Amino acid sequence: MYKLLSHNDLDGVSCGILAKLAFGRDVYVRYNSVGGLDREVEWFLEKGDKNTFLFITDLSVNEENEKKLDEFAQAGGGLQLIDHHKTALHFNNYEWGHVEVEDEVGKLNSATSLLYEYLVEQNHLEPTPAIAEYVELVRQYDTWEWEKNDNQDAQRLNALFFLISIDEFEDKMMERLQSSDHFHFDSFEQKILDMEENKTDRYIRRKRRELVQAKIDHHYAGIVYAESYHSELGNELGKDNPHLDYIVILNIGAKRAGFRTIHDDVDVSEIAGKFGGGGHAKASGCSLTDEAYKLFVLDTFPLEPLREDARRNRFNVRKSSFGSMYQDRNDDLFLISPTEENNWFIEHNNHLLEQSYTSFEEAEKYLKRNFQAWLARDDVFVHYLMNEVKKQKTR
Repeated sequence: MYKLLSHNDLDGVSCGILAKLAFGRDVYVRYNSVGGLDREVEWFLEKGDKNTFLFITDLSVNEENEKKLDEFAQAGGGLQLIDHHKTALHFNNYEWGHVEVEDEVGKLNSATSLLYEYLVEQNHLEPTPAIAEYVELVRQYDTWEWEKNDNQDAQRLNALFFLISIDEFEDKMMERLQSSDHFHFDSFEQKILDMEENKTDRYIRRKRRELVQAKIDHHYAGIVYAESYHSELGNELGKDNPHLDYIVILNIGAKRAGFRTIHDDVDVSEIAGKFGGGGHAKASGCSLTDEAYKLFVLDTFPLEPLREDARRNRFNVRKSSFGSMYQDRNDDLFLISPTEENNWFIEHNNHLLEQSYTSFEEAEKYLKRNFQAWLARDDVFVHYLMNEVKKQKTR
């Protein structure tokens, strides 16, 4: 017999699907939150059948259970931990631990992709194109490669996971992977996913108006309250506000904070780790400890939301050779303009600031971080130009 303890997200549940495909009725699967795994491991070590082979995937145990699991393995117990988070790399010190963040060519792993390789290598599972395609969708979503590759099927697979129960999702995927030559969504799923995308877009539009900005340590963070669509929301808010280093998504009901970034030079797993959490470089989370609550909730609650850049302008557009106009809450005006040397400078209420910038993006980043300014609407820009013309005529 086998027992698999895994995470309760898409990557973790997909490990359960692979285990059931490999072992059928000979495997018992339990899905856990990050905080729930240690209770399950403690129960298994105290009351479970010691002849059962234990798999742990996409999660890692605390230090106390780590020692107990090693004693279990040393006594002849069957054990395999498979993970892909860098916070779990120390489990590679054990024969029963296999943690691999990326493969030899630099491709990021997921727990599902690592378990698939293991099951195939151990001759527990026969590889098929449908299973391989499914595993790759899970891997791309969990590692955020889907966004870089614009792989909408990976994003839609995760959306489907949250639209139906875990049991129904398991049944659907297992039947499809066993009976189809290639992975696909059926016509009903396509329809509900289209409806869900429209709902997600509306949700993100609303949350854009609630984002606040705060400097935390040496990073600039965007903070928003949300209970749904965390991955999609973090991704869109990050792309809307590239001057922010990362986005914090607060779920007060669950007492959790999620961290997302679109930047390769920011590792949000390190930020989550400061509060006892963890995850990936671009997507991590933690519980709202007293320290995290004060930092992200109490200290930022009085802040005014950021204003969005104008979206339908025809004249005042970013990176214009005529200059791009920004506005702040004090109705101060800023103009980012290029020089003949291809540098960029900022005028603040017609006064030239000393600092010049090597790119428009660098100038805009400074402006948004220090003044929380937004791209002004066309009418503000036209009014400014008309006033400048009048000034020229009166000279």
